[in-house]
Amino acid sequence: MSDMRIGFIGLGALGGAIATRLQSAGHDLHIWGRDARKLTRWRDAGAVLLSSPAELAASCDCVLLCVTDTVAVEQVVLGAQGIASTARSDTVLLDHSTIHPLATRRFAMQLHAACGMQWLDAPVSGGVTGAEQGRLVVMAGGDEAVLDRVRPLLAHYSQRVTLMGGHGAGQATKIANQMMIGGNIAVAAEALNYAANFGVAAARLPDALAGGWADSAVLQHHARRMAAADYVNEVNATIMVKDVDIACDLGRETLSPMPVTALVQQMYRQLIAQGDADKGQSGLMWLYKQRALDNDE
Repeated sequence: MSDMRIGFIGLGALGGAIATRLQSAGHDLHIWGRDARKLTRWRDAGAVLLSSPAELAASCDCVLLCVTDTVAVEQVVLGAQGIASTARSDTVLLDHSTIHPLATRRFAMQLHAACGMQWLDAPVSGGVTGAEQGRLVVMAGGDEAVLDRVRPLLAHYSQRVTLMGGHGAGQATKIANQMMIGGNIAVAAEALNYAANFGVAAARLPDALAGGWADSAVLQHHARRMAAADYVNEVNATIMVKDVDIACDLGRETLSPMPVTALVQQMYRQLIAQGDADKGQSGLMWLYKQRALDNDE
């Protein structure tokens, strides 16, 4: 397995952290990106920079993706000079992007029909910090035998890998993850605002509730940041909207009522509409702060 030739497309904050873990473990990487200037760090560490996804796929046994959205995945895999044009049937595509589950099913079938390549959707939770610490949680969809082939790679940057079903099941699980995070952040912001308005030392809520039924990673991480109005290095709120938009679409497709997620969707859209997308996931707290400022004027 150590001789597996690994390709990587999508060296942003999360993908870059994963790629660094793989390089630190001694793996040689083949990389591609639209802006080669942003790939200098990994090239200088020994990665081979290639000219297109097609060239990368032709030289690799496993291609990892960690790109922005469904459209980006389709372009890289099935577009001109895409992975499907050169990949071999014994090559695995491991997609760490978060995209639409129904599109994933379609892409997996199209890729296999084009070249026989195997697809694993494997979105992650844990963020950049989780990747840097090797503690990501991976939700996989696809064939179990194919997943077993790449488990040694995943072990370098994840603490747990769970096969959730066939193609698209990993992405569907990640959307459930995002629904829960969004709902928790929304109610945490609401509770912090109410507590502060009552005169409670709201910043102490995470400590006061630690270990109880209301405790969560969202409370201990996001709520602390919200109470401190700390929005530095947040993932842009447009990413969260992308995910809750997918959730609401899947609710319609599966006839699953999603009243809470629909409300969270509206709140994030309001945050973006008022020009505060840079406040990120925790930015729902900013809606209350802005409302308070407006009332004071």
